[in-house]
Amino acid sequence: MGKGYSTEEIRQKIISILDDDVSGMSGIEISEKIGINRITMSKYLKVFAAEGLLRQKNIGNVTLWFLEPGQESFSFPDDYFKVAPKYIEHLVKGTEDQVYSLIRNCLHSGGTVNRLVLEVIFPSIEHVTKLYDDGKIGTSEQNLLINTISKSLQIFNQIQVVSDPKKNLIVMASDAQSRLNSEAASAVYHSDGWKVSHLGDMSSSINVLFDLDFQKLIGKIWKQKSGILIIVVFSKTDEGLSFFADSINPIIEKSGKNMKLALCGKVSKKSKIHADLISEKIEDILQWSQTISQNLK
Repeated sequence: MGKGYSTEEIRQKIISILDDDVSGMSGIEISEKIGINRITMSKYLKVFAAEGLLRQKNIGNVTLWFLEPGQESFSFPDDYFKVAPKYIEHLVKGTEDQVYSLIRNCLHSGGTVNRLVLEVIFPSIEHVTKLYDDGKIGTSEQNLLINTISKSLQIFNQIQVVSDPKKNLIVMASDAQSRLNSEAASAVYHSDGWKVSHLGDMSSSINVLFDLDFQKLIGKIWKQKSGILIIVVFSKTDEGLSFFADSINPIIEKSGKNMKLALCGKVSKKSKIHADLISEKIEDILQWSQTISQNLK
């Protein structure tokens, strides 16, 4: 590689060179400015175009390269604090493309899924909920914003990760309001190499047959019972947490110590809900899961 640049350094140099350049540049011009072999530069330009960083336009025999709108280079960990307000601004203004570009830019700049979810996505979910509760947005707009955040999370899930067969996870929400939190948590677990089965909103499954249905599912996704299986339930209510805890705990008792239950939600002091871990903070759930998986080795 020319001058010993890393891929991230080349990406940042291209962003700097093409930023605010409305006329575009040829691959030769870009390679000369960065100081990299023309053929090598051509390969990188194609890779960056596939990632959504660049677009190309053919004029006669010349291919011009342009920076896609909204591209920006960050320096992490110093710039995490900049991302959350930018994300919320793009989200509320309805500029979906800029929302997704921002997430991709962060990943290209070395941002981690864990910190982006905890410091950007979760605060945005809370912000949308507050806007709705304060009457500043209606149900239709709330659903639009929620779907945009959900699509952002899919970008994280598209990252190729080799999952550890000993780290198995089932994530679910007991109500529609908790679905997005469960999606966000699933993205973090996925990035950390967990084999994730995300069930989404399970409110329609709250019935007397759930335990039998759930036991069948466990038999399919955890056939060899290798390593550990952690079940994480998100809920906005005591009732939701109580139902799934009461249904899942007997299954855990039969399956042994390598199956665990974590509940994420606010539990009243009078509640008699039992689980291996109960916390309102997703950070606690993630750290606990990591500790449990490490103790198996």
